[in-house]
Amino acid sequence: MRIACLGGGPAGLYFAISMKLRDPSHEVVVFERNQADDTFGWGVVLSDETLSNLAQNDAKSAAAIRENFSYWDDVAVHFRDQAIVSTGHGFCGIGRKKLLVLLQQRARDVGVDLRFGTEVESARILAAQYDLVVACDGLNSRTRTELAPHFQPDIDTRKCKFVWLGTHQKFNDAFTFIFEKTDKGWVWAHAYQFDDDTATFIVECSEETWAAYGFAAMSKEQSIATCEAIFAKHLGGNALISNANHIRGSAWLSFPRVLCKSWSHDNIVLMGDAAATAHFSIGSGTKLALESAIALAQYVHTEPDLPAAFAKYEDERRLEVLRLQSAARNSMEWFEEIERYFSLDPVQFTYSLLTRSQRISHENLRLRDPSWLGQAENWFQHSAGITTVEAPRHPMFVPFKLRDMMLKNRIVVSPMAQYKAVDGTPTDWHLVHYAERAKGGAGLVYTEMTCVSPEGRITPGCPGLYDPAHETAWARIVNFVHTETDAKICAQIGHSGAKGSTQLGWEEMDAPLLSDNWPIMAASDVAWSARNQTPRAMTRNDMDQVRDQFVASAQMADRAGFDMVEIHAAHGYLLSSFITPLSNRRDDAYGGSLENRMRYPLEVILAVRAVWPDHKPLAVRISANDWVGDAGITPEDAVEIAKILKANGVDICDVSAGQTTTDARPVYGRMFQTPFSDRIRNEADIATMAVGNIYEPDHANSILMAGRADLVCLARLHLADPYWTLHAAAQLGNRTEEWPKPYHPGRDQMWRLAERTDQMTGKV
Repeated sequence: MRIACLGGGPAGLYFAISMKLRDPSHEVVVFERNQADDTFGWGVVLSDETLSNLAQNDAKSAAAIRENFSYWDDVAVHFRDQAIVSTGHGFCGIGRKKLLVLLQQRARDVGVDLRFGTEVESARILAAQYDLVVACDGLNSRTRTELAPHFQPDIDTRKCKFVWLGTHQKFNDAFTFIFEKTDKGWVWAHAYQFDDDTATFIVECSEETWAAYGFAAMSKEQSIATCEAIFAKHLGGNALISNANHIRGSAWLSFPRVLCKSWSHDNIVLMGDAAATAHFSIGSGTKLALESAIALAQYVHTEPDLPAAFAKYEDERRLEVLRLQSAARNSMEWFEEIERYFSLDPVQFTYSLLTRSQRISHENLRLRDPSWLGQAENWFQHSAGITTVEAPRHPMFVPFKLRDMMLKNRIVVSPMAQYKAVDGTPTDWHLVHYAERAKGGAGLVYTEMTCVSPEGRITPGCPGLYDPAHETAWARIVNFVHTETDAKICAQIGHSGAKGSTQLGWEEMDAPLLSDNWPIMAASDVAWSARNQTPRAMTRNDMDQVRDQFVASAQMADRAGFDMVEIHAAHGYLLSSFITPLSNRRDDAYGGSLENRMRYPLEVILAVRAVWPDHKPLAVRISANDWVGDAGITPEDAVEIAKILKANGVDICDVSAGQTTTDARPVYGRMFQTPFSDRIRNEADIATMAVGNIYEPDHANSILMAGRADLVCLARLHLADPYWTLHAAAQLGNRTEEWPKPYHPGRDQMWRLAERTDQMTGKV
């Protein structure tokens, strides 16, 4: 084959080498617009896994690269005049220029034709002359732009500004993050050694700080001098250096996240940054390029034709690219939103940084650095007021206090509708259901949404707190929980609004009853769906009546002995219908602005707080994102809502999302709603509960330790396993959680089995 590589970076050179190794008869030409010794980067980070892949593909170039690597295990975080070091992370780096020199030499050795200083105006021109054109022409790929209708690139220019510099200051011992507070805002650096004499030093800040400094109007030299002054105490008298001599004026950049719908067209295929980018904060761009080069070379060699090779290449590599882009996005967004974390303690800030991409979990961090994590867990205990001398507890088993209510741990059994009430009265089903979960070890058990009136029920099977019989039945359940367990129990009270008078959950969810529907009301006459009833828009008399029903339910909950009450203002139910503009079409004082839309929910909250005992906490559940873009509630709005709640006596915000409209398009995934809790907790300064696809102890511990929530709610897991918390404690080796005394023989057996498993797997 006649093969042209458009771009002489690591991707193009390594693909050319890989093709010649597979068949020396290939004619492979690399076209590079710059000279051989030009380079516009500093260091490159690769993992041991990538080095192993390179060695399998070409042992000679891998050995040469390995000989020139700088290795380090530590991550050092300089924050608020503290230096915190965590070890066991296993990085290796090489200068980009050195890497290119090694690959250029290897390419020449295997017969690749290298043509530097050669400008190619169009990939189409090469495509007419060669059998295969590999466009690895970088971040600003001319090929991707030229053939955009075919590749359909999605380019998202991100928020922060950064400049790529170097220094002769030594950072031999650690990948180093430095955070400096200045009079114009926070500025931070990512620094790492890549040879004996030089380190990469990337300076980054928010666009607001960048503008406040006036970096856009500065020359390159002025920018560098300003950065040197900011980081002077970390540079040891060494200068910062730019090698972007091809750039006049400011060398600051905004990172473009690139992903193309298709990577090939005719005989042209994209590779490296031309096809997809990964944010520099996880150092995987070169890894992606080199491993993609191996895959493409292999499939071009083994498949019968280019379309088949391209299909296999894209099918294999796209999944890996998306996986790394997901981690890179998490890391990138952490830095973009970093302002919210600067109030964290340095220990918690460091933990949050280390786990930002979600590739490092709590127990993975323990494997890397058990000593540091143990100290961090000890800090977490002390921050919660636990000062006893004992082995550090996992964060999920550290107590938490709200007003006078002390929870023994941070695990919450979420509200889960049972649809088993009779005329609003809980039955023996509810006694067994809630009793089992209270016995199962969770610190706090929630009732399902308990309705404040017959018309406020979601379904005929929903429980209530509007009749003396309800209060009696709930008191029986609460008494069992308090007598036989050390869990606390919360009554979630609400009104269904436009989603009322619907079928049981196992019939057809949110669909109207087949007969005997009762009238419903909401903020406005907006039906939940075309099939559902259109609710009556509430009058002032309606609003007064429902407010008083919430008050009466709260008083019943108190007499029944509940430790906490939560007002449900999420998921499209009545109070939620006021908050979201999707269902609030009112033109009076209760519609329009967010302040107006919050007016009635606040009337209810304040009325409940007035009768709810001062020593007992009050929670409110909100939908922090309507998942319809700017037309509905956004995460920014949710922060403002939480601030309003905190100012009006709410102790904790139960942060859910969605379920406010059938037009919602949620983005599902592991812990997918936790970012909303994170944002609210750290921007509105209110305690939060995280919900949504949290299903492992690692998830809970990571969320809590990073300060993304104060409590963690698990729903479906508790349906499958009422004893999930106790089982998780046994799995993690925790021996502080109390089991019901009649179950001690089972506990002891589980502990023995867990210890045996740990011994067999080498954990102990």
